[in-house]
Amino acid sequence: MNGKTVSHYRILEKLGGGGMGVVYKAEDTKLGRLVALKFLPEEVVADREALKRFEREARAASALDHPNICTIYEIGEHEGKPFIAMQCLEGETLKYRIGTKPMTTDEVLRLGTQVAEALAAAHSKGVVHRDIKPANIFVTQQGQAKVLDFGLAKLLPRVDEATASRTLLTEPGATPGTLPYMAPEQLRGQPVDARTDIYALGCVLYEMATGKRPFRAELATELSSDILNKMPVAPVRLNPEVPAKLEDVILKCLEKDPENRYQSAKELGVDLRRLTASTSATIPGTVIPSGAPTASRGGVEGSAFSSFRLARRAVLGALILAALLGGLYITNLGGLRDRLFAPAAPKIDSIAVLPLDNLSGDPEQEYFVDGMTEALTAELSKISALKVISRTSAMQYKGVKKPLPEIARELGASGLIEGSVVREGGQVRITVQLIHGPTDKHLWAESYQRELRGILALQSDVARAVARQIQVTVTPQEATRLSGGQEQEIDPESYQAYLQGLYYLHGPDPPSWLRASEYFEQAVAKEPDWAMAHAMRGRAYHWYASEGTARTSPHKEYWEKSKQALLRAIALDEGLAEAHSSLGFVLHNYDWDWVGAEREFRRAQELSPNELHGYGSFLMCLGRFDEAIAVYQRIEQADPFHLGMKANLGLAYYCAGQPDKAIAQLQSVLELTPNHAGAHYYLFWVYMRKSAYRDALAALEKYREFGGDEMTYKANLAYAHARMGRRREALDVLGEVETVRPVYAAQSYAALDDTEKALSLLERAYGQRDRGLLSIRCWEGYEQLQTHPRFRDLLRRMNFPQN
Repeated sequence: MNGKTVSHYRILEKLGGGGMGVVYKAEDTKLGRLVALKFLPEEVVADREALKRFEREARAASALDHPNICTIYEIGEHEGKPFIAMQCLEGETLKYRIGTKPMTTDEVLRLGTQVAEALAAAHSKGVVHRDIKPANIFVTQQGQAKVLDFGLAKLLPRVDEATASRTLLTEPGATPGTLPYMAPEQLRGQPVDARTDIYALGCVLYEMATGKRPFRAELATELSSDILNKMPVAPVRLNPEVPAKLEDVILKCLEKDPENRYQSAKELGVDLRRLTASTSATIPGTVIPSGAPTASRGGVEGSAFSSFRLARRAVLGALILAALLGGLYITNLGGLRDRLFAPAAPKIDSIAVLPLDNLSGDPEQEYFVDGMTEALTAELSKISALKVISRTSAMQYKGVKKPLPEIARELGASGLIEGSVVREGGQVRITVQLIHGPTDKHLWAESYQRELRGILALQSDVARAVARQIQVTVTPQEATRLSGGQEQEIDPESYQAYLQGLYYLHGPDPPSWLRASEYFEQAVAKEPDWAMAHAMRGRAYHWYASEGTARTSPHKEYWEKSKQALLRAIALDEGLAEAHSSLGFVLHNYDWDWVGAEREFRRAQELSPNELHGYGSFLMCLGRFDEAIAVYQRIEQADPFHLGMKANLGLAYYCAGQPDKAIAQLQSVLELTPNHAGAHYYLFWVYMRKSAYRDALAALEKYREFGGDEMTYKANLAYAHARMGRRREALDVLGEVETVRPVYAAQSYAALDDTEKALSLLERAYGQRDRGLLSIRCWEGYEQLQTHPRFRDLLRRMNFPQN
């Protein structure tokens, strides 16, 4: 690269490289100054979402004008590789400066104070570094500290306990110097804030004062355990020259609980400056009893006394802080009250997972990425306090470029999840970011990577992290279900078959659903104890049985397969909402077990509030129309673009005797999709109830025009003729209809006042176990038949609850 020109920069020499990229010394030919050019690593360049985050973070960092922060001049790109141009510094990193020997107390305090002030400036602008370590702190030839790499730390792969257990600090691809400085909450994947940087600076101060890191295990799993569970050796035991007050400051920074650390870098900086002025002065907030046994601070007695001092300091500090805040609340001195009591982060009570991006470059992997989108949606749907927009509606935005506030408004979601998926060999990396939809404000982002066998754990990791970020209430039972995939590993070939099954399950027609069932069969053949694969297998079979075979061939085989698969899923995981919901559908539509069906539907809703599909039609079949309307309204909120469910709400209004509401609802469907055959079909029935025959026949013709079933068209045309008094025209059509659709023909004969013929056809339909009988309570002619003894006996044999 030496001598090469990048934009208006001429490369002079390579300065170094590492996990954050390669750095070159260059000349700015426009302004005649030296700069450092940092090119990002290849793995970051390949991640578009990471690049978006980087640009946002870098812009925020570039606005940080502070003498102890390395200035960012420009964000650019050369030959597809992004770079940042920053201040070129002469000197050495703090890592090199420390080596393995303690620094003088004066140097620790001077440089520590400068870094604390840099962090205070960044935190006041809402920028958290996340990767403070000696290698990211530069000491100039003039002895000035400069914090490097604001905005880049978030691009690093997340180090979690599972990853750590398989990683050595010296392994290629690891992040040397990062894990040892991670705060416990950062290691656990919990939310990070300014206090996370304070913990890392405590590690740096410890290393400056002693020449050693607080925790030094070589194996990452041991190091992680130490960070989470152990206290570091007292600095004075490693360097007797460390002043007691400085040791107190360092140990306060290293508290496991963020609430027990300094709450701001400014507060830390004040204590360091006062120590600089006089190492014998009492740090504000500290009360040290006379005669304290400081000589034995490094032993058990010293540790106990240090804890006692910190506890007393915390109590006194809390009292002082309470008094100050009380005074500030009254006086609002200099507007400080308003700044202290600034509005909290935007509240998110509804969320949509937008289609994840496929960054593999392989279109054949679309099914995999779409499956990950659905899996994350399903995981979040387990949280009852959170309204989760369904996959059906969110997928409407696949490949669509719209402003996020517009998408949020259309979906009725206050939070949006964007992200990307990369699958490379046996590894999967998912990058997600949480955005406040109405304001397009970026709230949080993270990357997760696991082996494909651990994909279920990865999905639950992401869902739990999102729940933490939006601070939604998660019940203990929901927390258990969210972590349900933590222990289960899945054969990669089984998971691939499962995702292909999901792809075809969302297909448009019965052959697609049958193919989906074949993929789910492959999945459970390799993973016989995978409950979700059994649940989806059962769902594919009952979709096919209810729509694909009921009128063309015997379908008992598929209903039975569905029921067995669902019972197997529940036996493996009783807390699987999808299995209970589908079983409710089977018990309702196939077994005519109304009590058992409602039990399963209600259990599904207890486990996942969005598992409502099927329950609305169940309620309509029982004549509980107001309840059905409420269910479909809830579905519409969570799934605003599911046109089938929107049309069903119109049908529910019709069944409840609210034709005007039904018309308005169905017209709203047709505004979105004018060729929606189902909406036109339901409009036919609404207009028939209003005796608006011309409008009804026009709607029926539209149903036929847009692909409606021909025999259904003829059956309803016969009914229209019957209602309009055209007996001969009705009978001309009914001869063909009653052979194929006895239920539909029965309705027309009832309209022709031929009750005996109608009842005979209903008996034939019962013998064929025709599912059309289930919706008999929604019929126009139901009232005139319900008092007939033969009809009431038919309802009894169908197990309908008796009024």
